[in-house]
Amino acid sequence: MQLARVIGTVVATVKNESLEGRKFLIVQTLDANLKPKGKPQVALDAVGAGAGELVFWCRGKEASFPFKRDSTPTDCTIVGIVDSDSHVFNNG
Repeated sequence: MQLARVIGTVVATVKNESLEGRKFLIVQTLDANLKPKGKPQVALDAVGAGAGELVFWCRGKEASFPFKRDSTPTDCTIVGIVDSDSHVFNNG
């Protein structure tokens, strides 16, 4: 899992049938100091996250675990919302 901030939404006029009713969000990965790192990514929302929220996301096979894996085509999914920035541990 990686830490990120939701920075926007994506609107898809046509998408896979299994994604109907599901939200796509743009996430910016963050480092331990909550500074942006890398390029923003599009992630499927599994937890009801919104713009500005601090979230955990995962990639690869694990990204489909919150859904019916065989029928939900995703490789980047938001899997948790962090209650507060103060919960983030900075080891250095």
